[in-house]
Amino acid sequence: MNNLLVTGGLGFIGSNFIRFLLNSGELETIINFDKQTYAGNPENLQDLENHESYKFIKGDICDREKVSRVLEECKIDGIVNFAAESHVDRSIDGPEPFVQTNVVGTLRLLEASKDYISNAVKEVRDTFRFLHVSTDEVYGSLEKDEPAFCETTPFAPNSPYSASKASADHLVRSYHHTFGLPTLTTNCSNNYGPYQFPEKLIPLMIMNASEGKSLPIYGDGSNIRDWLHVEDHCSGILSVLKKGIVGETYCIGGASEKTNMEVIDTLCEILDRKFPERTPHSKLKTFVKDRPGHDHRYAIDFSKIKNELDWAPSFSFEEGMEKTVDWYLSHQEWCENVTSGKYQRERLGSS
Repeated sequence: MNNLLVTGGLGFIGSNFIRFLLNSGELETIINFDKQTYAGNPENLQDLENHESYKFIKGDICDREKVSRVLEECKIDGIVNFAAESHVDRSIDGPEPFVQTNVVGTLRLLEASKDYISNAVKEVRDTFRFLHVSTDEVYGSLEKDEPAFCETTPFAPNSPYSASKASADHLVRSYHHTFGLPTLTTNCSNNYGPYQFPEKLIPLMIMNASEGKSLPIYGDGSNIRDWLHVEDHCSGILSVLKKGIVGETYCIGGASEKTNMEVIDTLCEILDRKFPERTPHSKLKTFVKDRPGHDHRYAIDFSKIKNELDWAPSFSFEEGMEKTVDWYLSHQEWCENVTSGKYQRERLGSS
């Protein structure tokens, strides 16, 4: 595989994946195809703009004709689809963009890919892969003592966001079984790490705490998530891309189940060590009304990818959190540009 198309590569996980690939040196060219919505920040990859193996193309995955042109002109060997609307609260406020991007957009990527490989030379047909990046939220919610999600867990999405991702997962599966498209799907647990948009829990708490602002906690903070450092997620995706069996799904987890309260307490402890002169950061915690349909617990059993592809996460939760806090504290300009919306104004000014 020489030329990889990464959709949504200016987002949190997509931009980290592109960095991970460029550092690995395994590909000749990585084409980043991104619509540049609010979550697609050009500053995430600004330092790589002149990298010889990196190319950016502005585009919407719903634009099937443009996707088809890129596949043909760039002689694409594979697609990793990160492009998605992904924030649950936003999906509750307005579901339609989630259906448009996550369902219709995935459908049009699949259609363009199907047409592309049907006309491609045998070498491309044999090596092409369509890897769809999804979420554990498609499986719904777990009770405290229930076994973790795995690849055979029935879908039970509880928000418009997770329903749209579940729909996309079904479409990807159908295109393999109906049309023979060489697809792969990954379902990951909650990611954290550099370049995450600050509406998500961990960056929001880091930035608020570092500025002495309140730390809003939904409900009583007992909701449980399995936390996966984004670099571990990237290594898992690459393992599936290189070694995964076509048509299969792989769950990628972090082996780090924590309540939201435990996450915030860990962050406060790290920041207390770094800024001992400040009031204990735990005093900034406040409780807010829980959001509608808030899933209680997510957990991932990643036995399949571990046993079949020899992958496992490398970061402990404590190591990953320490590294993440250090990154946000040392990238204040990035944080300010995101929270102020400066990056969006610059994007609109150059459109």
